[in-house]
Amino acid sequence: MIARVTGPIPDRAAAAALGSALRRIGYTEDALDELVDEDGFSGEAEETLVTERRLPRSKLGTAIRLLGLQLPTARKDAVAALGRKAVDALAATGLASVDGDVVPHSRLVPVGEVYLASDGFTRAGDDPPDYVAGYTLTARTCDMLTPRRRGRRALDVGTGSGIHALIAARHHATVVAVDVNPRALAYTELNAALNGLDNVECRQGSFFEPVDGETFDLVTCNAPYVVSPETRWIYRDSGFRGDDVTAHVTAAAAAHLAKGGYATLLGSWLVVGKGDPERRPLAWIEATGCDGWVLAEPEVDPLDHAATWNSDNFDDPEAYGAALDTWTAYLAELGARAVAEGAIILHRRDAPQPTLRVDEIDSESLEPAGSQVRRAFANRERLAGMKDGKLAKARLARAMPLEFTRGVGRRTGELLVDAGTNSILEATPKEVRVVERLDGRTSLARLGADRGAVGLCRDLLELGALRFAR
Repeated sequence: MIARVTGPIPDRAAAAALGSALRRIGYTEDALDELVDEDGFSGEAEETLVTERRLPRSKLGTAIRLLGLQLPTARKDAVAALGRKAVDALAATGLASVDGDVVPHSRLVPVGEVYLASDGFTRAGDDPPDYVAGYTLTARTCDMLTPRRRGRRALDVGTGSGIHALIAARHHATVVAVDVNPRALAYTELNAALNGLDNVECRQGSFFEPVDGETFDLVTCNAPYVVSPETRWIYRDSGFRGDDVTAHVTAAAAAHLAKGGYATLLGSWLVVGKGDPERRPLAWIEATGCDGWVLAEPEVDPLDHAATWNSDNFDDPEAYGAALDTWTAYLAELGARAVAEGAIILHRRDAPQPTLRVDEIDSESLEPAGSQVRRAFANRERLAGMKDGKLAKARLARAMPLEFTRGVGRRTGELLVDAGTNSILEATPKEVRVVERLDGRTSLARLGADRGAVGLCRDLLELGALRFAR
């Protein structure tokens, strides 16, 4: 069993020494991808013994065993791989105990260009209330959908291990990282030092309270948004009723956005009554005056929602059944016929009529979409009030790869935006032929675009998959 200490110690000098040692031996995401398959490094502790046996006996292999798989390692082997100074740094930062063996208390992995330390492998129901997660699927979703541009100030609310603050610090002069959990902020400070970043400021407090009255060019928030009747884990349970936490985050993020700024927020919402499943988040966005984009996962019924968030009780039928009954009763009290979750993206600009859009996403198929998001909002600003006749005179070009699959025995097929959000639109072969001929020099009308083709191009522009030619 992996021991747990009170929390990491943000010793900047020690963390800097450890980061330098890891860079020196090539402890990078690409190197790990070559040595460890995705299943073996996905965050499941059960896979570690299999993965460990596939690793080479090398400095990098030892580092992966110790830091990536959280396996105790002989001190002499750790020193041979990382150097004595780095092993001492593991002890000084509280990331490991160093005696005869080096026993890790945390997991430290490369995520893109940054190193990220966290509490590591989850122990499900045995995780402490202040457990600090690493690069989870929701963290990845927020990362993939965040616009990346240079700015003055960025804000990350519910920062956890600090991943979004660390990434933002690479293209913003100052980043403020907020969390109610002191252990989370200790990890964030430590991770900033690991990565040689001195422009991340940590503030403890609930949601947006520590930044009252301040504005930012970028806001990210992967706060505890699960619709839950419990207050068991800081990272999961907000204490708000129903989906009030997502409504609060949407309004507060908009209030803290500078003109021209973007916010990428993760949240969940109740599907009540009949009609549009995204009616509630759309109303929240509309009230902010910002342009908005809801990127939603398919909604699930109350029982599936309860089962997903109580799987740690699966081996105890009595506890599992009681949890399912408690959660479904809570959702019934809220009037929910389903629960949805996803991303809410906001853009602050001066506009008499903000634009709103809803699309489905599959978080597991997302790729970096920051440029797509920025292009989509710019296109929608230009499209606002533009009728099809005027759009037909426009010259457009493809901005992202597109792939068409014709339905067998059907008049229409699927047009895939083969990058970014990986969105899928229904289209006819005739409409797609117009899109395939877009070259930025010829108007849609001259390409023979009919009403359907113009409508498809409008959709692709709003998705950021096409661009207006200069």
